[in-house]
Parts: sequence; C-alpha cells; structure tokens
Amino acid sequence: MSQSLLVLEALVPVIVVIGVGALLRKYEVLREDIERGMMQMVVQVLLPALTLANIIGNESLDDWGEVGMVAGFGCGGLLVGLALAYGFAGLMGMQKGDGKRTFGVTAGIQNYGFMGVPLLLSLFPGDDLLGVLFTHNVGVELAMWTVGVSLMSGDKNFSWRLFMKAPIIAVVVGLLINAVGLDPLFEGAPMAAFQMLGAAAIPIALIVIGAGLVELLRKERFDWKVAIGAVVVRLVLIPACMIGAAYALPISLQLKQVMVIQAAMPAAMFPIVLAKHYGGKPEVAVQVVVATTVACFVTMPFVIVIGMWALGL
Repeated sequence: MSQSLLVLEALVPVIVVIGVGALLRKYEVLREDIERGMMQMVVQVLLPALTLANIIGNESLDDWGEVGMVAGFGCGGLLVGLALAYGFAGLMGMQKGDGKRTFGVTAGIQNYGFMGVPLLLSLFPGDDLLGVLFTHNVGVELAMWTVGVSLMSGDKNFSWRLFMKAPIIAVVVGLLINAVGLDPLFEGAPMAAFQMLGAAAIPIALIVIGAGLVELLRKERFDWKVAIGAVVVRLVLIPACMIGAAYALPISLQLKQVMVIQAAMPAAMFPIVLAKHYGGKPEVAVQVVVATTVACFVTMPFVIVIGMWALGL
C-alpha cells in the first residue's frame, strides 16, 4: 500500500471519532458541562495513565542524553513556530492590541497530543513511540508555559507552578522510575491498569475535540484574512521548517517519526484558554483553531507523505 493510502487509512478513524463528538454536541447529547468534565478526566487521569504505560520500561528512553534531545527538540520546535507565526501576523498587518500576539501563540502551537497519537500508532506501530512523543511534549509544554504565556500576556514573570500539570508530572515520574530501576515493580496488574485507563484517553479526547469545534463554530464569525493566514503559517510554513530541521539535524529515527506527525498537526485548542486568561483575543484564537483544524484534513496527508519521503521513513 502506498504511503498516501496508509496516511488516509490512519486519518479516517480520527475524522470519524471527531465527527461523532460533533454530532453528540449538535444534538445536545454531550452538553457543555459534561464536555468540560470529560476533558478534565482526560487531562488529569487518562492521559497521565497513558503516559506512564508508555514510558515505564521503555528502553528507548534509557539514554538521558536522548531524552534531553527529544525534549529539547520539542521546546526548540515550538519556539520556532511561535516566532514564525508572530512574524507572519505582522506581515498580515496585524498589530499589538488587535490580535497579533494571540495569532502568534495560537498558530505557533500545534495540537501536539490528542490528534497525533492515533496517527503515530497507525503509521509506525510497535516502536515504543508514545514514550518518545510524551517526552517531546514536555519540551513543548516548557516553551508554551514560558515564552507562549509571556507572548500572550506581555508579562515576563513566570511561576514554576505553571509546570505542575498532571501529564508533565507523569512523564517525570515515569522517567525517574526507569532511572532508579523500579520499572519491574510495575509489571502485571499496575501496568494493566495504566493501559486500561490510557486506552480511553485518545477516543474520549477526540470526541471532546469534535464537540468543541461545534461550539466554536456556533459562537464566532470568521475573519477570512486570519483564517487563511493561519492555514498558511500553521499548515505550510511551520511544517516545512519542522521537516527541514528533522532532515538536517542528527536525530534518532523515532524522533523523526514523531516530528513528521507533529508537523502535520493543526493549531492546538488550549491557546483559546490562554487568550481568555492572559489578556489575549479569544475570538482570534478560535478562528485560528477552527480554520487549521478543518483545513488539516486536506493538508495532513500531503505533509505526512512528503515528510516520510524526505526523511526516508
């Protein structure tokens, strides 16, 4: 089967599950309060369980130098994305006060978790890649909660409490368990429990994403300049830079596989929350998220196929 068909085969279930979430929200089966509770359950319980299940005992994460490179690549990649998106906002004529910072943060941060996991597992099965992905995401979180929040708010004061998030803690705990040799203690029932909880994380998260898209479309009217600009920078320029960096730099095969999927992702939804809490423009964030999420179902196969070809995957 050609690479393009493999990508489409992996993408269709993601679209279907997101569509189920959209229908549940449209017909009020999944109400807004239930949606919020489900996402809290995913972030606080299911995703940490999935993280621990894929990091504990993962031999590909035994090398702390490799762990540092993976997390550093996640951090550096996001910083480049933020810079490109913020600069592109200026080229579009956006100014501080009318959404330039919000555009830069939202278009610069990819949906680094939920949408990419099923694609990664479908295209590159059996390589312990989720542990690499979650370690990469620690670097993304580091950049988001420092530079991303600073850019959104204009405030340069940080608190380490920003990093006390369950998914980040799960990565650190899992790596420490491996480092001190306690991973055999988690074989059997504990690992089975982590795997059982973790198996629910991605389907539920995709359903919530679908429900969230319906709600966003109901509330916001589109500015086509923002929407088209977001698609260009998030789904064309940033992927080209990410794949180019993965090609040029001496990184592992597993990290290259992770980066191909990350490059194809639309804008993350969480910057909408950042915009609300840190003085941004939530309406701009919503337009960026909706435009790139809808458009990515067209661009994603091309980005992944070109990336796999360029990186020899």
